[in-house]
Amino acid sequence: MAGGGLAAALIARRLSLHSNDRVLILEAAPEPFGEHTWSFHLHDVGEDDLPWLIPMMAYQWPGQAVRFRNYRRDLSSGYATLTSASVRESMKQLRNVEIRCGVRVESVGSDRVWLSNGETLDANCVIDARGYRSSSALVLGYQKFVGLEVETSAPHGVHNPVIMDASVDQHDGYRFVYLLPFSQTRILIEDTRYADGEALDDAALERDIHGYAAHQGWSISRVVRRERGVLPISLAHDADRFWAEVPPDVPQAGMRAALFHPTTGYSLPEAVRVANLVAEAWPIGSAALAGKLREHAVRRHREQRFYRLLNRMLFLAAAPHRRHLVLQRFYRLPEPLIERFYAGRTTWADMARILVGKPPVPVHRALACLRERPLFTPERS
Repeated sequence: MAGGGLAAALIARRLSLHSNDRVLILEAAPEPFGEHTWSFHLHDVGEDDLPWLIPMMAYQWPGQAVRFRNYRRDLSSGYATLTSASVRESMKQLRNVEIRCGVRVESVGSDRVWLSNGETLDANCVIDARGYRSSSALVLGYQKFVGLEVETSAPHGVHNPVIMDASVDQHDGYRFVYLLPFSQTRILIEDTRYADGEALDDAALERDIHGYAAHQGWSISRVVRRERGVLPISLAHDADRFWAEVPPDVPQAGMRAALFHPTTGYSLPEAVRVANLVAEAWPIGSAALAGKLREHAVRRHREQRFYRLLNRMLFLAAAPHRRHLVLQRFYRLPEPLIERFYAGRTTWADMARILVGKPPVPVHRALACLRERPLFTPERS
């Protein structure tokens, strides 16, 4: 596999339970799996998936919470997190998986990989999982964040994840703070923005994190690690054009295949689906697997139209400083509906329930967002 990210790790883990075939992961960075935190709601995956995911998980909690200035709610949905460290450790236990770091993939074919050092590697099946690729077939907003995992000098008092604390000042689009408590005195504080532009001012967000901690009454004794990211939020997606940009006989996986939740940016549930698909089809050659993954991705594209509509309403119909009202309204809905939304399994009844009533955006601007095709310029289409 080209690329040492989450998608590659999940495919390798799932294949290791199904086959003794050798799996080689190629990563350009000095260390695989970066410096990331991948979280998911337990309802995002099937019950059969949890046993093989558990060895990769670093933390698990029985519930979660959201906070807005005029509304707070505790949810009973379980939540879990994989960290780069926990994924690396789980990969060490897989005897048929080899990870080579510091090797840059120049190009991939259906039966070989060309490295920048001139080396060529042959394989029965090659999967391209090198992360998100820019495409004129996608119109995007952005979820960008900086996170600090810190030690506090006294217990911070957060027991379950706070997946959105939007009680903070709103600027640069929709802003919220994300909290993952790892112990009584260790916590990840992540300042997140749903913004129109992808520019990320790390220093400014880090200052805001320290300001948030001070406002909570927390004294930070040590910064354990930092993480950052700019995730795509899909407003419009031309699937035919997107897939015409890649070789038809090379399987694409993960963010490279635009397989992520269009609204939340969560990629783990989609990566689990792909890992299962690969394992169920194994052994299989590149061309056949490429067809299966493309068919799966196009089907998910159709199923995710509603999420892209909501994104257009959030980014194009709502004034940036009022975007938090859209989310505040959403979190007043029944918990099972919220669970299905995060899992990417929203029903027609859910869609009607989400849209019914007075929208928190101007009606005429909401109506202008109904179709995604107008977002593509003539040059794009």
